[in-house]
Amino acid sequence: MFALLIGLIFGPTASANDADSSNQVPVHMVVTVKARHGDQVPVVAANDVKVFQRDKQDMVTSWTPFQGDRAGLQLFILIDDTLRDSVSLQFKSIEKFIDEQPASTSIGIGYMRNGMVVTAQALTPDRDLAKKALRLPLGATVGYTSPYLALSDLMKKWPETKDRREILMITSGIDPLGGGFSNDPYNNPYLDAAANQAQRGGFIVYSIYTSGAGVGGRGRGFRTAFQQAGLDLISQKTGGETYYLGFGSPVDFTPYLDDVTNCLKHQYELVFLAKGAKKPTLEPVKVKTEMPKIGLITATDGYVGTGI
Repeated sequence: MFALLIGLIFGPTASANDADSSNQVPVHMVVTVKARHGDQVPVVAANDVKVFQRDKQDMVTSWTPFQGDRAGLQLFILIDDTLRDSVSLQFKSIEKFIDEQPASTSIGIGYMRNGMVVTAQALTPDRDLAKKALRLPLGATVGYTSPYLALSDLMKKWPETKDRREILMITSGIDPLGGGFSNDPYNNPYLDAAANQAQRGGFIVYSIYTSGAGVGGRGRGFRTAFQQAGLDLISQKTGGETYYLGFGSPVDFTPYLDDVTNCLKHQYELVFLAKGAKKPTLEPVKVKTEMPKIGLITATDGYVGTGI
């Protein structure tokens, strides 16, 4: 099941209807363009895009595809160490996904456990090194903590770069530290903190739901729905996607990974102007187009800096 489609934001904006431009600051966003039906994604021009901040239209100053010398991407694949070892059946699909990424993409592999990320392979353009870092998860012996705490750990350690920074999590979403084993995503401080950190740092988070190991991974009904809803929420807030199939593990990751690849191929940098805040803050932002059968995927909030 595909979740809501959204993309990512780095910075600030200015109103197209605001005559005083002395306090305007530029906002940099990553926007994913996606066809609502079929695989053909048309070219979207700058004049096809409109930006609104609290229902006030902002001025678009730049709309640049991430291609050519702008194609740089850093992509980290995070695997939850509490997953069942059957996830190894998906390694061929993951290896194919790694091989299909363009040369401009560096890929890292990490394992989430004990609220942090253990890096198996640092970001590298070498596809073979990335694939060799795949291994069986440790299972329930690790003990469930919080995938969102681990996500924050990775982002905190990630060096600044001009390239896009995107993350694919493969996890059950079980978080006994945040929402408890009921996994209420709307009452999870670790999820909220990770989303806030991602929006401020310009990270996009994708996730694939798959079952956890041991007793903790046997959730059904509302518990699993909450786990999936939490993954949905972090992706919606950061401009990514969540993928799952009912309450069980997917039979094949391939269609999900193909969709991630398609998203990464059709991303643009959007720069617009916004009224500067007294201090850097996250503000609700909406990016729209009137082009038919096209969706623009963005983070729910933009990071607005201070004005002059």
